Amino acid sequence: MSLGLFRAITKPLPHPVLLCGADGRVLAANPAAVRCDDRLRPGASVFDLRPDDTSGLRRQLTVWLRSGNPLPGALVIKDADGRMRRLRCHGARATWWDGPQPALQLHLVETGRSDQFVVLSQQVEALNREVAFRRVTEVDRARLLSAEQAARAQLQHLYDLTAALAGAITLAEVSRVVSEVAPAALGATAAELYLHSARLVPPLQPKDNGPPADVEGWTDLDRPSPPDGSSPEGASDAVPLALSLEADGVRLGMLIVYGSHSSTAPEHVTAVTQQIAQALRRAGLHEHEHRVAERLQLSLLPQLPRLPGLETATCYAPGSDLLSVGGDWYDVYDVDADHIGLSIGDVAGHGLHEATVMAQITAALRNIVPRCGTDPTAVLDELNTFLGRYHSDLMATACYLVFNRRTRALAYSRAGHPPPLLIHADGTSDYLDRVVSPPLGPVRDVRYRQVDTTVTEEDTLLLYTDGLIERRREDLAIGMERLTACARTTSGLTITELCDRFLHHQPEAAFPDDRALLAVRFLPPA
Repeated sequence: MSLGLFRAITKPLPHPVLLCGADGRVLAANPAAVRCDDRLRPGASVFDLRPDDTSGLRRQLTVWLRSGNPLPGALVIKDADGRMRRLRCHGARATWWDGPQPALQLHLVETGRSDQFVVLSQQVEALNREVAFRRVTEVDRARLLSAEQAARAQLQHLYDLTAALAGAITLAEVSRVVSEVAPAALGATAAELYLHSARLVPPLQPKDNGPPADVEGWTDLDRPSPPDGSSPEGASDAVPLALSLEADGVRLGMLIVYGSHSSTAPEHVTAVTQQIAQALRRAGLHEHEHRVAERLQLSLLPQLPRLPGLETATCYAPGSDLLSVGGDWYDVYDVDADHIGLSIGDVAGHGLHEATVMAQITAALRNIVPRCGTDPTAVLDELNTFLGRYHSDLMATACYLVFNRRTRALAYSRAGHPPPLLIHADGTSDYLDRVVSPPLGPVRDVRYRQVDTTVTEEDTLLLYTDGLIERRREDLAIGMERLTACARTTSGLTITELCDRFLHHQPEAAFPDDRALLAVRFLPPA
């Protein structure tokens, strides 16, 4: 109970009521007390009412402070005229008071008036019962409010975990959510995962027994590493709790929880573990499908021949948002003793049909190039005819180039494809963008054009698909500027290192489309 509530309860009472500290200082007084004696106000001292008998009054106050129930007594005061006034009292310790020093509650009645001592005693007891009842009610209300707030916070933590897991696609992302969000949902200090990678991501071949590519944040039970003896950050010295993770009848591993509260309801813990298990199952299936698509895509790409006068390197990476195979291709052709052909392209769309068309295009090119591979316009013209005749519903971009070993001339034609980047030995670079024609497929009877340029020794040609420069809600010119900036950092790199540098030139970025690269370095004549 507060002072405000004390004043509200005692205000209508007809007899004086005081709340005094152990030092005799008046902490609160009702209006009847002030009417009885104007000196009975907050801040005054009861010892000032009878300064010639402070020791006796102090003993009486001590008796009242020791009792939790009202005890009768008497208080003699001297008024302003020097007359002695005798007051009958009921006094007891104010058990509801939580101030810095004990306090007592005094109920007074002047004996000179009609003596209602018995009635006063009944009123005192009734008042004490009301005070005690209100005290218990306040405690219960505070306890219920605290329990309601805790329940709301727990539900909010569960909602946060559910939302975070719904947005986690890969195993690494699910592991991060478990580490950062799950402890709050479980009322714990830390949590970590121990998982069976072979059950999460089934191996494609018997020899594929390794964990997924990104395993940070969890321990692989199928390939355990020696323990380092350290606990995760935030783990307490309490015994950890091991919770089984199971989804679709498959036991995926365990969730280890540190410092969990025993008050957390078992059904809440079960809900959290089921959410995590389902998220892990989805992420494992995503990883598995991504591996299947990537392996199929790589199997469709050609093995490049080793040709004198050239050094080549290739890189391929599937789009971060895609599970299906795509239509990116690259190839190198030994046209004749003097000429080497190069091609790169991309069939629009993703899926098994587009990948099949890509395989047919690479096969068609290997038939077209031996006949007219020294003429880039003729190659693209025949390829356009092939695509329009057999796959009229599809579109593809392509670039074909032919290099003359003897004259070091490089001729090229483009059909809607991003321009190749010619990188010089000092890191400067130029785009081969002086000619462009419509993509293959949708437009018949296109007149393709070619441009000739000359390359020098140690120049490097970078052919790539648009997935390398394409970002959501960003102009392609910005991506092309990033490539020229990356080119300035490639001086002195081997052709393989250069290709890898461009593939990962933005390690933090999300690439929505596949990235196929063919890097060609022109060597001095043998």
